[in-house]
Amino acid sequence: MIFEQIATGGCQSYLLGCEATKAAVLIDPELSRIDHYRGLLAQHGLAAKYVVDTHTHADHFSASRELGKALGAPVVMHRLAPAPYADMRLDDGDMLIAGGLKLKALHTPGHTRDSMSLVMDDRVFTGDTLLIGGTGRTDLPTGDPYELFDSLFEGLLRLPAETRVYPAHDYKGRSHSTIGTEIAENPRLQKTERGAFVEMMQALDLAAPTHLTEALRTNMSGGKTVAQLLSEAAAITPFMSMQELAERIGGNRRDLVVLDVREKDAFDAGHVPGARHLPRGQLELRVNAELPDPTARILTVCEFGKISTLAAATLRQLGYGRAVALDGGMKAWREGDFPLET
Repeated sequence: MIFEQIATGGCQSYLLGCEATKAAVLIDPELSRIDHYRGLLAQHGLAAKYVVDTHTHADHFSASRELGKALGAPVVMHRLAPAPYADMRLDDGDMLIAGGLKLKALHTPGHTRDSMSLVMDDRVFTGDTLLIGGTGRTDLPTGDPYELFDSLFEGLLRLPAETRVYPAHDYKGRSHSTIGTEIAENPRLQKTERGAFVEMMQALDLAAPTHLTEALRTNMSGGKTVAQLLSEAAAITPFMSMQELAERIGGNRRDLVVLDVREKDAFDAGHVPGARHLPRGQLELRVNAELPDPTARILTVCEFGKISTLAAATLRQLGYGRAVALDGGMKAWREGDFPLET
């Protein structure tokens, strides 16, 4: 078997490949590593047969939808997963076969109601149900400490002690553990009475994941992340440097419309000399009246350079083919001691 474990911060994803048939399974891929996964597949001469998410992730962005489309492989999740883009939904006991690889799904709810683990020969991919030295939290949407107890003590911990444990997260650089090691050493698993375990989980005071709302929104719906929107906008938008803009303002030059898309109070506090004001939130509604010439060269400006990129991309989509965005924003403009007008 070809086996690759890919760490992205604390996130762990896995590539499994059948050497005989070159069929592969990707488990819990992370959005920022798409090119890396594709590179590994090419390196090993593998073709992805399945892309699997063990559960609806709340702390990072799943790459399953994008990889499924790019690789022509079905996205696999548990039957209870809310994601509309899942092509194949598994029940407890269902098995995935990819060449000589056979992975059995165990429904292991508790961290989320759609959590499942995948058992294959000498190992189990536990998602966030069982971690090395810990367990998944139960205080996020659809989490349930009672279900987690049952998933652990009536399910995963009954696997052979030598079964290797590969979780979806580890923040200490560890690659894997075993069921036997976790039973003996995992502090949360020492609470073997259901009530005591639930009380312990309910008493945990954990900070919310950094990208909780956005991750849940995108992973549950298949929507885009803010970073994806910015990346797509930047891909269709040229930029102008601050030095170039500084050389173009002033004098009698009329070949550039500088469009400040910040709110009025920020614009009034200081803007590029000669800039016109049109808040991003009103762009589509006022663009025809404010910018009657679709052939004009328009430079969008904002505070940090992100909203202006979205605005320039929107203008281009609306037919303003010469719209560009400032490389940077007014914060950098001020720090660079470029001229200001109030």
